[in-house]
Amino acid sequence: MAKTSFIPRDPENIQNLVGINDANLKLLSDAYDVAVTDTGNEIIIDSDDQVKVDKIIQILQELDNVVSTGVNISAPDVVGLMKMADKGTAEYFSELYKEVLIRDAKGKPIRVKNMGQKKYVDAIKKSDVVFGIGPAGTGKTFLAVVCAIAAFKKGEVSRIVLTRPAVEAGESLGFLPGDLKEKVDPYLRPIYDSLYAILGTNTTDRLMERGTIEVAPLAYMRGRTLDDAFVILDEAQNTTDAQMKMFLTRLGFNSKMIVNGDMTQVDLPGRQRSGLVDAQEILKGIDQIKFINFSSADVVRHPVVAKIINAYEKKGVIQ
Repeated sequence: MAKTSFIPRDPENIQNLVGINDANLKLLSDAYDVAVTDTGNEIIIDSDDQVKVDKIIQILQELDNVVSTGVNISAPDVVGLMKMADKGTAEYFSELYKEVLIRDAKGKPIRVKNMGQKKYVDAIKKSDVVFGIGPAGTGKTFLAVVCAIAAFKKGEVSRIVLTRPAVEAGESLGFLPGDLKEKVDPYLRPIYDSLYAILGTNTTDRLMERGTIEVAPLAYMRGRTLDDAFVILDEAQNTTDAQMKMFLTRLGFNSKMIVNGDMTQVDLPGRQRSGLVDAQEILKGIDQIKFINFSSADVVRHPVVAKIINAYEKKGVIQ
């Protein structure tokens, strides 16, 4: 069997390229069913399949280019690049690393992971209202929160409002025990997770106490006009037509709205039609409203997650 070697441009790049315990090489091996190993100063591809060898070499070259700029790569970077290589767009990989959106609570840079995320972030920068539609794991909520915090830090908005329908409680939170925060927190946990990851717990709690960051169920948006704010609606597939219209008409001056949802995860009772589905049909073509559609190819979680999504889609399982 033929052996092909890849030598990084800088010997010090090898450790970053192969990953801890050769984890990055294992991803390549599993994805292309080819033995990929390293000798300490070069990477060996053991295969007679020249198409696969060429693709792996291209992936390693693109990773090497990024590592040479001082970026530390990890499994999500490798998975993202493999997907780009499979689609024939690997040459654009390095573009994803040219801009740091923000640094998280630990000082680590946050960047887009694929071209789908880049389109989404570019749309958020340019449009007043952006819809992010697609499966879980594509980074919709996290990136929306990243953009909101970046806009706040730059002084572009004075507050951040994050909301989602509490459809699991039928929006009838009065029947649940405890105060408002205790009632809605379980439904808003994904949003809190993003805030804590980016800002840290103490900063997030302090900004929430001041009212600079507001996290609330969708029902509490009624009757308000949100000026000078970055507003995010998560789990939008679980809004009714009336709720979606109510939310979108809260848009005030110098504000931006992000609406995220997954059409395959509608939990509305009684087979109600999702307001997100109708919004996509009603609002298309309106200036300053942009729709970005993600697919399983944009999933940046563990590689198995994308395979699970694809398997269920093939079987026609919606929920």
